[in-house]
Amino acid sequence: MARPSRPLVLSAAVLTMAGCALQAPPKPEEIRAQALPHVAVPNAWKATGSEGPGAPAPGWLATFGEPQLDALVREADRYNADLQIAAARVEQAAAYAKLAGATIYPAVNLLARGGGKLGGDQSGLSGVGLFASWELDIWGRVRAERAAGAEQYEAAAADAFYARQSIAATTAKSFMLAIEARLQLAIASDIVSSTEQTIGLARDRLRVGAGDEYDVTLTEANLETARDAARQLALGYEQARRALETIVGRYPAAELDVPAALPRMPGPVPTGLPSELLERRPDVIAAERRVAAAFHRVAEAKAARLPKFALTAGVTSISSELFVLKSHSNPVVSLGANLAAPIFNGYALEAQVDIRNAEQQLAIAEYGRVGLRAFGEVETALSSGFTADEREAILARSVASNARTLELAQVRYRVGSGDLRAVLQQNVALYGARTALLHVQTERLVQRVNLHLALGGSFVSGAPGAAVGSDTESPRDAELASTAPAQNAGIANARVRH
Repeated sequence: MARPSRPLVLSAAVLTMAGCALQAPPKPEEIRAQALPHVAVPNAWKATGSEGPGAPAPGWLATFGEPQLDALVREADRYNADLQIAAARVEQAAAYAKLAGATIYPAVNLLARGGGKLGGDQSGLSGVGLFASWELDIWGRVRAERAAGAEQYEAAAADAFYARQSIAATTAKSFMLAIEARLQLAIASDIVSSTEQTIGLARDRLRVGAGDEYDVTLTEANLETARDAARQLALGYEQARRALETIVGRYPAAELDVPAALPRMPGPVPTGLPSELLERRPDVIAAERRVAAAFHRVAEAKAARLPKFALTAGVTSISSELFVLKSHSNPVVSLGANLAAPIFNGYALEAQVDIRNAEQQLAIAEYGRVGLRAFGEVETALSSGFTADEREAILARSVASNARTLELAQVRYRVGSGDLRAVLQQNVALYGARTALLHVQTERLVQRVNLHLALGGSFVSGAPGAAVGSDTESPRDAELASTAPAQNAGIANARVRH
């Protein structure tokens, strides 16, 4: 049996212990300085108005006080197709991270061979061998590859978590838009009914000789216009319900029923400080992890230009029915070492370093884009919300004034001191004011959801995988709760750095 050289073993141990330490990736504040060099983050949000003090709290979905919305979000969280894609990407990233760290361990393989006349082999050789090889990660190439895979996995997990928040927000906004479509249809039906009453009044005046046929035909034309508008709104209501059903993973049959009133407007939202936003948003955290992954890939590419050292070992046993083997011992044990150093490869390794450096610069630029977009989304949601609050008060007064004016116009027409055109015009004005008021009321709720999403708050109160909604569940809720799809397991258990 060949005895291993003691100096060889000692040299391998010394090389392993003296391996280059893996450098830490840039800190978040260093990434921000590079990615957002021209952005001066203020001490408070610039949008006019004020919200609640303190940091945003999780569980914003419950603040709307709508059990059906809670159930729909829970349903979308389980069956939405985009979340299934996000979960698959998390699993893919986890597998890639596992693959990237595989070469840090020794590789062991077994080789066996059997001979004989039955197998058509005339040599008569047979044997078995166990072989092992282990690359000594002297320069940190393998460790950098493994670290890059781990950072990429955390980025995918953060993306998946943000996808959950986005789907919850999209479900909530679609739910409110579907309610608005139902209420807009109800307003249009009121206009049709009001116009029909006006036709009756015009015909009565024509019958007693106080009116003319022009008023009747004019009112009939306005009635058909109102009916057409109502039919378009009915189609919009169907489309809104189909969109909501698609989000939650159902067949788009337009059979989902929504409430006949909008949810109540929640109280003020704690917005926190602008400087804290980038530490809280999952999509910004994902971009930060991609910068770290690109940093480790640069280190991996640089280490690939240096020599590779590997230890090899083997145990073999060979026998033959036809030949006499000259080996002094059987089995044979061997131990050795390999050295592979790149000399010239057409500048391929240098080009790989340049590629990884460019990818790191791209990741930093992407971080800046995501961070700046996050600031813009918060400011836009705050400004839009404050504007909608002011517009609601204005439009409420406009609806009241138009309603009173319509009453007066109808009285004047009945007594003969006014014409029918004033009544019809005022009817249209009241319809427009009611429609605008409803739209602004819905916009307030939509912008509140946008604000929660922009601030990076979670729609659930507990961990990412916590249940959504109240303790009381319908039979459909119980069916959904009993199902545990694989996508939530990957997303909920993902480790996201804050």
